[in-house]
Amino acid sequence: MAVVMKQLDRAEEAIEAIKSFRYLCSKHSQESLDNVLIDLYKKCGRVEDQIELLKKKLRMIYQGGAFNGKPTKTARSHGKKFQVSIKQETARLLGNLGWAYMQKANYMMAEVVFKKAQMIDSDANKACNLVLCLIKQSRFEEASLILDDVVQGKIPGSSDFKSRKRANELLEELNDKLPIQEFSVDILGFDDGLMKGLDQVLNAFGGSNRSRRLPIFEEISSFRDQLAC
Repeated sequence: MAVVMKQLDRAEEAIEAIKSFRYLCSKHSQESLDNVLIDLYKKCGRVEDQIELLKKKLRMIYQGGAFNGKPTKTARSHGKKFQVSIKQETARLLGNLGWAYMQKANYMMAEVVFKKAQMIDSDANKACNLVLCLIKQSRFEEASLILDDVVQGKIPGSSDFKSRKRANELLEELNDKLPIQEFSVDILGFDDGLMKGLDQVLNAFGGSNRSRRLPIFEEISSFRDQLAC
């Protein structure tokens, strides 16, 4: 019923219906109801409620109460059934929690949660979320390193069309924000003392009425004049 109400754009009513009647449902169905509630909270923009419920589900995993005590559960997506492990579910919930913190502009907390999720079960989608989180904190170089791994296919799911598209969009955003690299003395391979010395010589010649060419060029010019005679 709640799913149908959500499709009819009556998400708030669906939330109240679940809260009012979930006590009539079996213990095994409570986890599924929580998942529906999370989607409804997200649709309604009730981020705080979403965060609290995600934390509750993570605590259940920590306390051993998830999956009704089993190591895996059967999930459905787009009409297909597949097995989900505790590890995968934990990473998924952490990813959702990180995104909820992003909606609250709590980027520091989102970063911590995204990184934890990636440590448990990394994928390209969470990596892109972490990249966006770092961009929001103006940490462009760190974001670029992670995004490179996605673009180069080093993270699971990088070959997915949606992941590639999002990675390219983030790459464009990063390119606009990254400062243009200036060639430094070290990059060019010059000795810093030598460069400073050259600057002093150039400044010395620039302050007089003499030619601004270095002495060696003055000597070459004189020798050329002698040959001309």
